[in-house]
Amino acid sequence: MGTTPRFDGVIHPPPRLQICGLLAAVDTMEFAAVRDQVGVSDSVLSKHVRQLEEAGYVEVAKATIASRQRTSLSLTKDGRRAFDAHVAELRRITGG
Repeated sequence: MGTTPRFDGVIHPPPRLQICGLLAAVDTMEFAAVRDQVGVSDSVLSKHVRQLEEAGYVEVAKATIASRQRTSLSLTKDGRRAFDAHVAELRRITGG
């Protein structure tokens, strides 16, 4: 089943597009690093991550490291597929 380019309304808002772009380049990234790169507060990032997680695009993992709670984010296979298709559709729309 091939991936046809399609515009994805879940991914499209700029913070979510940035989150997916960051996560597409790595296996996993700490919540704080994503927050700093996107330039939003914890609560704003949490809201966007929750929407991506509900769509099945992002996986949230919590772990205790050196007695501190760490949250890491990663794109799921569906998330990676949806992001790639969305970027392809943006390129098509913009004549890229």
